[in-house]
Amino acid sequence: MTVVDDRIAMADANTKRLDEWFERLERMPVPEGFRVEIVGGNIYMTPQRDTHWEIIRRIVRAVEDRFGMDVKVLSDVRIDFPGHENGFCPDVAMLSASAAKDDEGRWRHEDVEFVAEVISRGTAANDYGPKRTAYALAEVPVYLIVDPYQGECRLHVHPRDGAYAIETKISFGEAVDLTDTAIGLTLKTHEFPRD
Repeated sequence: MTVVDDRIAMADANTKRLDEWFERLERMPVPEGFRVEIVGGNIYMTPQRDTHWEIIRRIVRAVEDRFGMDVKVLSDVRIDFPGHENGFCPDVAMLSASAAKDDEGRWRHEDVEFVAEVISRGTAANDYGPKRTAYALAEVPVYLIVDPYQGECRLHVHPRDGAYAIETKISFGEAVDLTDTAIGLTLKTHEFPRD
């Protein structure tokens, strides 16, 4: 077997295991308003807060205003990312215009052009750690972390070798300049609520 064959076999095993876990989770009585995802083989359930949703809504709206209502923008939809058992449900994920679901009916990480995660207290370490690494490994061109506790955003661009080459800190109230990225817009943060 070649290294590529080994990676394909590992990805298939990860996907099969993730499928089993998500099928079991769908049968569980997960309370309404909770988001479930698997990061590095660990299951995380977090409640959706008003602040969290309001920020997500504002980001989605900005993307739709820029690209129209037919843009492929998702929220809390499973996308499998590189690494050990990473079945993420990004707060916001924008896919390329040519993106199509795979044979299993899922979106592919290779088609993700932008991800935004709004941190929650219990899962902030995932957004700043293993998710950032997985998004960089997947070569997601733009990764934005929005932190309503600190009142700031962290913009990550230019993925290379499992890390982002550039990280920029932007305080709420300042615009996030994404004009030179795949999504080509300016995201206003002055109305982002804080926790």
